[in-house]
Amino acid sequence: MTRNNTELEIEQLRTTIEQHNRAYYLDNAPTISDADYDALMQRLLTLEAEHPELADPTSPSLRVGRDRNDAFVQVAHERPMLSLSNTYNYDEIAEICERTDTLLATDDVPWVAEMKYDGSSISLIYEEGVLVRAVTRGDGTLGDDVTVNVRTIQSVPLRLRPVAGHPDYTMGRIEVRGEVLLPFKEFERLNGERTAEGEAPFANPRNAAAGTLKTLNSRVVAQRRLLCICYYLYALDDETRLPDSYYERMKLLEEMGFNTGVAPFKSSDLSALYHYIDEWDVQRGDLPYATDGIVLKVDSLTQQRTLGNTAKSPRWAFAYKYQPENARAELLSVDYQVGRSGVVTPVANVEPVLISGTVVRRATLHNEEFIKSLDLHYHDYVYIEKGGEIIPKITAVETSLRRPESEPVRLPELCPACGAPLQQIDGSVGYYCVNSYACPPQIMGRIEHYCTRRAADINVGPETIDSLFDRHLIENIDDLYKLTASDLAQLPNFKEKSINNLLASIEQSKSRPFARLLYGIGIRYVGEGTAKTLARHFQSIDRLAQATDYELQALPDVGPKIAEQVVYFFSLERNQQLIAELQRCGVILEERSEETTDAPQSNLLEGERIVISGSFTQHSRDEYKQLIEQHGGVNVGSISGRTTFVLMGSDMGPSKRAKAEQLGIPLVTEEEFLARLNS
Repeated sequence: MTRNNTELEIEQLRTTIEQHNRAYYLDNAPTISDADYDALMQRLLTLEAEHPELADPTSPSLRVGRDRNDAFVQVAHERPMLSLSNTYNYDEIAEICERTDTLLATDDVPWVAEMKYDGSSISLIYEEGVLVRAVTRGDGTLGDDVTVNVRTIQSVPLRLRPVAGHPDYTMGRIEVRGEVLLPFKEFERLNGERTAEGEAPFANPRNAAAGTLKTLNSRVVAQRRLLCICYYLYALDDETRLPDSYYERMKLLEEMGFNTGVAPFKSSDLSALYHYIDEWDVQRGDLPYATDGIVLKVDSLTQQRTLGNTAKSPRWAFAYKYQPENARAELLSVDYQVGRSGVVTPVANVEPVLISGTVVRRATLHNEEFIKSLDLHYHDYVYIEKGGEIIPKITAVETSLRRPESEPVRLPELCPACGAPLQQIDGSVGYYCVNSYACPPQIMGRIEHYCTRRAADINVGPETIDSLFDRHLIENIDDLYKLTASDLAQLPNFKEKSINNLLASIEQSKSRPFARLLYGIGIRYVGEGTAKTLARHFQSIDRLAQATDYELQALPDVGPKIAEQVVYFFSLERNQQLIAELQRCGVILEERSEETTDAPQSNLLEGERIVISGSFTQHSRDEYKQLIEQHGGVNVGSISGRTTFVLMGSDMGPSKRAKAEQLGIPLVTEEEFLARLNS
């Protein structure tokens, strides 16, 4: 076959396969048998392998996937991928719409209502109509480059279809955002396969989709038949070349070849928007994928820019969350999980039941007091609800169906992980394993905590830590700094790049801010705020280790319980050895000159203990925490008689409000707080 004939056949095969892909994945109307489709794909793969000079980044053959990808590279989003604030009733919707009218000086703002898909967010970048990059949401600022995996998703166009009359719309650089989902049918198939192979099933389609996107084997991604539903369309080079209407841009996405899911609805009439929400509350149960609410967005992109964003979420968009679903299931057994602090948490195993698109098999039981309040017995029929449609919890027991022989559920007397006695500490409702330095879940939990982003920020996940522990390569925090390339080479799926990345991350962690490392070491009751107070006052771990109970309690954020635990921690020889080993490994456990910028900028809030509760519009909770510390105050997590005031957001929890009112603690609004700082 001549080169021209080969090139022509390849082009025809690519076009034909893409047509069949659209018919199958977008129109749900297959036009060819699986066997015939496979024959076409195999022919294309063969020709492309024989003629690598004819490679094309948009070829449908790339959707098949590769056996192995390198570790994912982090990429900065050109526009932050913010999260949405939530509403739960129509009064809250009306309040936001009224506030938006005021900010825009109009009473006729068109809103677009659309389905809220329960998957994993993705950003797709196209240049001159060709997909060049796909990035996960990550922390909203940085995400993982998963382009190789996303190319295997059939509903993601590798090349955009031109828009009739507007060929420029697909040119230049555009960004499309969407949600990657695993349809229920595929979720059940996948979990069936995993169970048959002795692997743990995924908890829900969202976790399965997110995990699949981060899979290192893109052939696996291709086999799992993910679905991508898209909504945002931005022109990164010149926003003005696209229509100003979000609703019209949704139509453009369809023309370009994207799946946009359930048809959105546009109106400035609140009653019409409520009707759409109510209608889909009933109909969403028939959808083939998971949803958990409705998103409302200001239609005009110009008005969106006028409204702007808070640090965490846009002011021009928010979510309405449907009421959580519940179901009845039989309690089969109870497991007991041990956390890093030794607390033992009972978890119910129930017969599988579908709630909000998730097959629920487990639900939290909190503690022994909660179990007693339910009078829970084995094989009871219990009612399960997904709080916030995320964490399943048992809300009630159907005692009329209880079997006469059923035994009550009781916490064990010994640790389920190591066999040590369980004790109740400090009069709390929880029971703890006292074998803190030899109990495997506690050891691994402390190491995982130390590696978190807010502590040492070491880029290693729980599964890798488990593998290292199982191979006796780490047994304490300091062992992380003794790992070698040959140690890491023993781990599954760890190649040269993964090994180098992890070793570099461990090395970088040695110079993290002292307060973060102190928080990561995991002294009981020492949270982030207290760690900052201790680091700022004592300046080094050596001086902190010599501190007396009296010196510690003199600090604004340190009470008797915290002081006792700090003194006790440093009194133990094993902890003294840990600190010495960390220092020997080069970990800097003292304040450095560049960290002095954390010092208070004023004493306006000096001596004040402030609780933050609720959601805010002008700053995020973390930013308010920083403002409090910058002005000499202390952010505390719970309300007590020592609390000065509560910085109250729009959806402050009713229990916190009641406690504040009971204790006579002032409730300060966001506006009042900022006015005080600016006075």
